[in-house]
Amino acid sequence: MTYWTINVVFLLPAAVAAVAAFIRISQRSPLSGKLWSFHLRAVGQSAALLLVLTAVFDNAMIAAGLFGYNPEKISGAMIGLAPLEDFAYPVGALLLLPAMWIGLAKKPGRTTTLQEGPHE
Repeated sequence: MTYWTINVVFLLPAAVAAVAAFIRISQRSPLSGKLWSFHLRAVGQSAALLLVLTAVFDNAMIAAGLFGYNPEKISGAMIGLAPLEDFAYPVGALLLLPAMWIGLAKKPGRTTTLQEGPHE
């Protein structure tokens, strides 16, 4: 099993959740165009920062010998010392976390908020 096979197991559900969340945003209000723009810009900026940090720190950790990859299990595409497959986990987080945020947001007509504790 390659690292890409493992990545698909995580990336595919994250991508489905992200698409569902953005469909929910577009159906939520007449301001859906502004919401799309805001969320896509925020995710894009987060992606740029997270991928740069992943490249820097993963390369530093691999160079320090903290971990490595089986050369038979990677695609061979590298960013420095880090295989391209290593960047799938931040991409999964970038897809899944906004989807969860949108999915767990207060729905119209709902009387409780996410910050409230259990009711007694």
